[in-house]
Amino acid sequence: MADPKENASSEWPAPELSPEELARKAEFLAQRVRAPVPSQTRTVADLVRAFGGMSIQARNLGRCYEVLEAMLRDPERPTVLLGIAGPLIAGGLRQVIRELVEFNLVDVVVSTGAILYQDIYQARGYAHYRGSTSANDAELRELYVDRIYDTYVDEVGFAKTDTWIGHVADELPPGAYSSRQLMDLLADRLDDPLSIVATCRRLGVPMFVPALNDSSIGIGLTEHHHRAVSQGRPGVVVSSIQDNYELGQLVARAPATPALFVAGGVPKNYINDAVVTSYVFGRPEQAHRYALQITTAITMDGGLSGSTLEEAESWGKIQHGATRAMAWLEPTVSLPLLATAAIEQELYKGRSRLRLEWNGQLLERLEPVEVG
Repeated sequence: MADPKENASSEWPAPELSPEELARKAEFLAQRVRAPVPSQTRTVADLVRAFGGMSIQARNLGRCYEVLEAMLRDPERPTVLLGIAGPLIAGGLRQVIRELVEFNLVDVVVSTGAILYQDIYQARGYAHYRGSTSANDAELRELYVDRIYDTYVDEVGFAKTDTWIGHVADELPPGAYSSRQLMDLLADRLDDPLSIVATCRRLGVPMFVPALNDSSIGIGLTEHHHRAVSQGRPGVVVSSIQDNYELGQLVARAPATPALFVAGGVPKNYINDAVVTSYVFGRPEQAHRYALQITTAITMDGGLSGSTLEEAESWGKIQHGATRAMAWLEPTVSLPLLATAAIEQELYKGRSRLRLEWNGQLLERLEPVEVG
């Protein structure tokens, strides 16, 4: 009996494609995935650049660095808006964020209350401690130890910091303040060169906390408010609409704005909404020229934190054709890589600092000043 294998072709028959299809196929197969070579990688910047030749989230992070590099080298000197959310201080990113400010890589900070509050907590001599996700939380409660995933904080230190904020508010003239004004006043009472809040104040970088009430800063101000009500006197009020007014002026006055989002939440939406608000100041087409985001938030639930940068284009918040990238990576890993690479590559060199002059809630001057 004949062996059927004898008549079988030893080669898979190639499909017949038209010249147009072959050309199109060649386009798809034009770029090979490039593997990083550890033995030839000397710096963090080398590694992050190499990520760009890989796939999945490595490629996305490499693309984020390309966007970061482009925004910082833009000759028009755009105003970089940093939005930060999540347990970043608890995760150990305090100095990473501070050096973004110190090395002139960002111009405006928009933060959750928790991040800047925990910076103040550390500036007052307290600390975050390495803990465990398997801790006995009932025991922690008995000992006044609070847990943030695998990090511990001293609730006594938190309570004292809350009260300190309330007493600072007691010393201020009564009236409405923006969160920017309040954060500057709190910064003036801090003596810690490693503080994000103190560094922003020293370098004139405005800090906005649009959801300030939803944090321990809000708890301290509530204590102040209670004393004011009990004593029948006016107190300090933080005006979120004044925040809108002030950031709207910044965006309207800037030649262009890049948005750098670490996680999402209120800071992300606030920075994007400032684009819409800028119409109040006669600048209706001021969508972000650059945008990048590192987050772990998912897109399919429709929430803002994980919404894509393309979706923001539909709202006119990010320009059509903007240079943008998004990586789904946890910020305690991804942000140090981006920041360290940027500082290694000296992306701050030749980049002037911004001088902002405020008259109350009015932005009277926004101009670049050469760094000596």
